[in-house]
Amino acid sequence: MTAPLGVYVHWPYCARICPYCDFNVYKNRPVDAGAWGQALTRDLEHYAKRTQGRKLQSLYFGGGTPSLAPIPVIESVIEVCARLWGFEDGAEITLEANPTDAEQSRFEAFAGAGVNRLSLGVQSLRDGALQFLGRDHDAAAAIRAIEAAQKAFPRVTFDLIYARPGQSLDHWRAELAEALALGASHLSLYQLTIEPGTAFDVAVDKGRWAPAGDDLCADMFDAAQEMTAAAGLPAYEISNHAAPGEESRHNLIYWTYGDYVGAGPGAHGRLTENGARIAVETPLSPKDYLAGAPHEETALSPREAEMERLSMGLRLHKGVAFAETDAFFAEAGAYEKLDRLVGDGLLHWDGRTLCAAADGRRLLNRVLYELFG
Repeated sequence: MTAPLGVYVHWPYCARICPYCDFNVYKNRPVDAGAWGQALTRDLEHYAKRTQGRKLQSLYFGGGTPSLAPIPVIESVIEVCARLWGFEDGAEITLEANPTDAEQSRFEAFAGAGVNRLSLGVQSLRDGALQFLGRDHDAAAAIRAIEAAQKAFPRVTFDLIYARPGQSLDHWRAELAEALALGASHLSLYQLTIEPGTAFDVAVDKGRWAPAGDDLCADMFDAAQEMTAAAGLPAYEISNHAAPGEESRHNLIYWTYGDYVGAGPGAHGRLTENGARIAVETPLSPKDYLAGAPHEETALSPREAEMERLSMGLRLHKGVAFAETDAFFAEAGAYEKLDRLVGDGLLHWDGRTLCAAADGRRLLNRVLYELFG
């Protein structure tokens, strides 16, 4: 049985650049659908030759805003993937979309092309918060989009951002309760973080507003764990909650450190070749990407691969396989680091599986720094 394989396709254009976003994105513009289809096909054909004999467990259109892409581009990518690899039974084909009325009209076309899971960037169910976050939709449009998506696609997920300035714990509980009442089988709940170089980073640096405090963020995180579990959508990863069987199959490839192909400007991929872990990154610039600029490929050292594997796997509630034969233990002081984190109640380890405790999930960046720093 071959290991799962996924494909990630990055569409880099957005109607506007959100003030919290540090992804590789550009302001939307007219595009040549044929040129994009050819460039993406070129990448996919290259990596199909390196992954022969494997079928796709998932295909994920991310961005950016891939729901702004010409529908023929989406259709072409799905058809090319089916031709080059084929899809496993029950394969997941996800497309990210914004809940604007203009994009809702395209839902049925995307479903007809083969998309079977829609990921909606809702971010909030409060109009004031949506304005603060730089979004083009209001709460009513978000609810309409969720309802339309649930009619068009067999699987739907949406996300919310919490720990916004001025948001209290009670406000967060009320908003999350409304979200859970909308009947989604998967939710992504992200704490607002200030990424370097973003508009929010500049605003905070100039003292225009301050991020939520650590204690409030922790209380909001705990409330989300409690409320989603009670609603039948327990957390299976730090930020992701799902009914049993509704977990993101594509993202599970990342978190279990599986192989995936990246196509589109600035896309990343990870492949295993002859026992070595290969990191791949495509050119950031859409112009360079379309022109066929070379990709960067790096063979990771055993320690680098182990660091990535643990960084991904510890995000999962079930944890990650972790034994004394792993590369981590080749470093002096490794046992002492692990014992200290276990003793502090941040990690659990039974000699076979390593997982983050409740406090460790909230403080995962600190845990990883102490493990590898």
